[in-house]
Amino acid sequence: MIIYMAGGVSGNLNPAWGKIAKEAYAEPVLPRLAKHMIGDDMKLYLAGVAPWRKDGLYDDSIMAHKPYVLESFYYIDADTERLLPYFGDFMLDSGAFTFMTGKAEVNWNEYIEKYADFINRNKIRHYFELDIDNVVGYPRVKEIRRNLERLTGTPCIPVWHKERGVDEFRGLSRDYSYIAIGGLVRTDYDRIDERFFTPLLDTAHANGCRVHGLGYTSLSGLKKYHFDSVDSTAWTSGNRFGFIYRFDGKTMVKTDVPKGYRLGEPRKVALINFIEWLKFQIYADTHL
Repeated sequence: MIIYMAGGVSGNLNPAWGKIAKEAYAEPVLPRLAKHMIGDDMKLYLAGVAPWRKDGLYDDSIMAHKPYVLESFYYIDADTERLLPYFGDFMLDSGAFTFMTGKAEVNWNEYIEKYADFINRNKIRHYFELDIDNVVGYPRVKEIRRNLERLTGTPCIPVWHKERGVDEFRGLSRDYSYIAIGGLVRTDYDRIDERFFTPLLDTAHANGCRVHGLGYTSLSGLKKYHFDSVDSTAWTSGNRFGFIYRFDGKTMVKTDVPKGYRLGEPRKVALINFIEWLKFQIYADTHL
């Protein structure tokens, strides 16, 4: 299973990626960058450096790994384009929901032209459709999908929601080699019950179609359900809610800040958690 890091280019890690872009992807990027930003006083992160190598917590291949990243088109900027060659794989979300927030009207034809231009210019292989069913209706979504594919000359990744019905899921899995399932995040209005995951995944796989779980990284669920890829912003929650992540060799473990203490600088904590999730990303490649 491939786990894509969502939200890693924007937000608290933006200065870190900016430094990588300026230094032209010099290797090894992550350990050098982490030491520069965090310093020797952040001991939890230093599980990854030489003094603890003998304990089996360090693997040179981890920091040489190019991360799998998912980013929203809404947050794309020039630095993101410069970073694309550094990523091991990249998924592009349309950013449509974020874009239309606070807007009375949206010219979707103009939007998909800009979206398609970025896809074509950067040869993006994995990009999602504009799954705005609850805004414009599914017939209009399908029309936008066709126009987008015409502009790019490549198939998008359709995002199935349960309101589209099981028959539509079967059809998409026959027509496309890669589809996504939405409604997997706990806050989603159309959240799907996990008991339906296996039959949906089995249907798609029987048709030779891969399935991406949008925003799904339930640590127990990843071992139980055989998604081909997922993405998550879970690694960003540590600096927001006060805990540090650590990959223990099989899963992610959270350590809360002791009562009465604070984590310190959010950007440093975000980088620590990103690197620990990167280790989990590598593990998922071959074990999930």
